Amino acid sequence: MGDSRFGPQWHCLLLVVCLLLRAEGDSIPITIVETAKARGAVCLDGSPPAYHIDKGYGSGINNWIVHMEGGGWCDDVKSCLERKNTYKGSSLKMEKTMGFSGILGKKQAANPDFYNWNRIKIKYCDGSSFTGDVEGVDPKTKLYFRGERIWWAVIDDLLAKGMKNAQNAILSGCSAGGLAAILHCDKFKSLLPATAKVKCVSDAGYFIHGQDVAGGYEIQKFFGRIVGLHGSVKSLPPSCTSRMKPELCFFPQYVTRTMQTPLFVINSAYDFWQLKNVLAPSAVDSKGTWKSCKLDLKKCSAAQLKTVHNFRLQFLNALSIGAGSKPSNGLFINSCYAHCQSGSAATWLADKSPVLGNTKIGKAVGDWFYDRAKFQKIDCPYPCNPTCVKVDSDS
Repeated sequence: MGDSRFGPQWHCLLLVVCLLLRAEGDSIPITIVETAKARGAVCLDGSPPAYHIDKGYGSGINNWIVHMEGGGWCDDVKSCLERKNTYKGSSLKMEKTMGFSGILGKKQAANPDFYNWNRIKIKYCDGSSFTGDVEGVDPKTKLYFRGERIWWAVIDDLLAKGMKNAQNAILSGCSAGGLAAILHCDKFKSLLPATAKVKCVSDAGYFIHGQDVAGGYEIQKFFGRIVGLHGSVKSLPPSCTSRMKPELCFFPQYVTRTMQTPLFVINSAYDFWQLKNVLAPSAVDSKGTWKSCKLDLKKCSAAQLKTVHNFRLQFLNALSIGAGSKPSNGLFINSCYAHCQSGSAATWLADKSPVLGNTKIGKAVGDWFYDRAKFQKIDCPYPCNPTCVKVDSDS
């Protein structure tokens, strides 16, 4: 029962205060998809998948942005077991609440195009960019490789909660989640109304089939082990697997050639994960010759910096034969020593966010999504962009 001492004006004031607190709060509770277990859609440890959702309102009530969390991969039993009992392999270990920022931010000034959409972050607990689907479970390891099933279970849950009526929708992700956004993009569009505007955004997920400092392709071997262990073959885009080896279809440069849905690629041509793991992976840099350079480009020798610049050319070539070859796609390829730039307010649309063509990432993506302006820009070579200073120093 209400207290009679408080009249209608107090109830109105309390409602306003509550709404303000909700708008400024950053603790979005976790949603565990318990029903997913019945269909075998589980994390590495067998626990059900999870996501966080901040519901849309006003003009954004029928608009949806589904963002897939990143966090690397596991390519063998040992590395998957190491993830199994952490938040990267079990929903039992995940934080119960989390805040949203950047592309998922709720403040209109910081995220004007998407702030009032239904904003979702799918938690990443399978180690395969949401592609695994192995029925059998080894009784010794008790590892479940079910990333693809997780994706479907979460998407089905969201469709039932109103996404089936979406007017505008984005599938996005960062790093391993950015790769997942590319691999699942066309499937995502196919599930939504034909009248909906549907596009995808990949942040730091354009991993290239690049040559390493030893002249080989260690990254192809790594991706091959992931695809084999997790049974990813049947989950990868058939438009790619019908043309080439399955492990090559883990590389966006080959998948994006035949993608139908518009894609925006946010990436650094000097992505620090790729410099560390594609260009100079520890497997081919056993003496640690590249250790200092990989951690700080200012510490690269002249010869190493030349190799780093050549890696940029490899990246741009991979872009030109894939996502960059389509006019409908968007590109924000800067020269910051960075990895993932859409998930933080500092790099999305803040005063000191990185700029390309006098445009910040958040504005470029918004203009592209709403067809206000096309955006395909590639930065000059490192260290030419002064707006990268803040990003580089925080890497």
